[in-house]
Amino acid sequence: MSSSPNSLRKHSSIVLDGPDRAPNRSMLRAVGFKDEDFKKPVVGVASTWSMVTPCNMHIDQLAREAAAGADAAGGKAIIFGTLTVSDGISMGTPGMRYSLVSRELIADSIETVSGAEGFDAVVAIGGCDKNMPGCAMALARLNRPGVFVYGGTILPGIHPDSKKECDIVSVFEAVGQHAAHKLDDQGLKKFENCSIPGPGSCGGMYTANTMASAIEALGLSLPNSSAQIAISQEKKDDCRRAGEAALALLKAGIRPRDIMTKKAFENAITVVIALGGSTNAVLHLLAIAHETNVKLSIDDFTRIGKKVPVLADLRPSGKYGMAHLSRIGGLPPLMKMLLDAGLLHGDCLTVTGKTLAENLKHVQPYPSDQDVIRPFSNPIKSDSHLRILYGNLAPEGSVAKISGKEGLLFSGKAIVFESEETALQAILDGRVKAGHVIVIRNEGPVGGPGMREMLAPTSAVMGKGLGKEVALITDGRFSGGSHGFVVGHITPEAFKGGLLAIVKNGDRITIDAVKNELTLDLPAKEIKARTKAWKPKKPKETRGALAKFAKLVTTASEGAVTDKNL
Repeated sequence: MSSSPNSLRKHSSIVLDGPDRAPNRSMLRAVGFKDEDFKKPVVGVASTWSMVTPCNMHIDQLAREAAAGADAAGGKAIIFGTLTVSDGISMGTPGMRYSLVSRELIADSIETVSGAEGFDAVVAIGGCDKNMPGCAMALARLNRPGVFVYGGTILPGIHPDSKKECDIVSVFEAVGQHAAHKLDDQGLKKFENCSIPGPGSCGGMYTANTMASAIEALGLSLPNSSAQIAISQEKKDDCRRAGEAALALLKAGIRPRDIMTKKAFENAITVVIALGGSTNAVLHLLAIAHETNVKLSIDDFTRIGKKVPVLADLRPSGKYGMAHLSRIGGLPPLMKMLLDAGLLHGDCLTVTGKTLAENLKHVQPYPSDQDVIRPFSNPIKSDSHLRILYGNLAPEGSVAKISGKEGLLFSGKAIVFESEETALQAILDGRVKAGHVIVIRNEGPVGGPGMREMLAPTSAVMGKGLGKEVALITDGRFSGGSHGFVVGHITPEAFKGGLLAIVKNGDRITIDAVKNELTLDLPAKEIKARTKAWKPKKPKETRGALAKFAKLVTTASEGAVTDKNL
């Protein structure tokens, strides 16, 4: 592969070289370019910095580290911004409809700036949930040498009375405890005040840490980028090395689609399962695969999940946070365990320029006295917690997160809500009782629009002490912080005429995580009559980003992407 100066500047040379590009160079001189910089490859550093959320409040500093690494390696870095929204802050409000939309906008914006400005390579740094898949989707679209850097996990908060660790999900669950009169106003305020101590992404194996781990397993991040503390020196070093790696990839001619192969996606799925990761990984890995032209389907999660155990005792259903995993060695020792067990493809290329097996060759095992990661002989669950359910309620699929602690079968009577807010109020008011299957519909990609996460209702269920006695199903999705007997991504969604639209209060619904079925237990004649009487609703939005998303988006089972049918 050629690494001549001209080959390293395939894109920037078009923008910067020759007498007719004097105006272009003139503008760049104002932002710090010198004569010698115009001969260097240009590396775009996509920063998702924002004071909107603690997940991203430090990323401006990390972007400068990545830029310094790229400059030291012989490139010329340009830092540019893209948007982020906070799932944790918008959760439970109409604003949460913009969360999944932001994934597409982030991908679009990084692609747009990089394409317009002629960057030869890209480093993308993400913190909050949708940043990560958005960054990876953009790198796949551009297919220019690129590295993803995770902004890092937050440190846990410490409750002033119990001295126990807490995080954002602790606060959501405290709301349920408060509603159940298990916690007074002062007790709720204590959780509110102590749970978010500083910068970094939410601290359990929630969506941010899940997707950071998945992208590292894909080979698109440097080893252990996913399990570093946001405010650590290791994270700064990771960013600097990422800038250097972008130049090395450019010189070697290695591009994202060389790395993100079908085998690499299988590695990512394996790691997500072993970690007990978020249901959102299904949605996001499908979307990233779409951008790489890799044929990935929801059924791949079932196929791989039959042989991969859950090994990590991590929140929300487990004991520990991501900071604990960081302290015992991070992700590489787990990946080495999986590789040695024949569960990972070791020949996959990574952003180090080496294969996965080469990266893991000298990785040492976890300390013998740790219990964050279980041995294969004593797993949390012997197969995947991510269940792809079919049945008359989900003929095109749905995604459940069932750890086994809730049991593997739930059958109960439906209590139906047309929105997250009405369901949450009913849970807090005590109208939801043991034996209910909470149905939240018209929250899908089109019906929402935007496919909101149901963290507030699931956390309220847990806080009320109903985690093993109540199930919740929806055409929306779940936060990585959700746990319990929950099924989301139901396809077709209610707004599009899926069977979820005709469910009535009192109907019996069965969730079977052994047979992987989601069933509305009604006679065929009754289902036919209700379906015939069903009338579609009018779109909630007719202008702006939400309306465009609803018009273009595919189903959840296809990753909820917006450019498949163009």
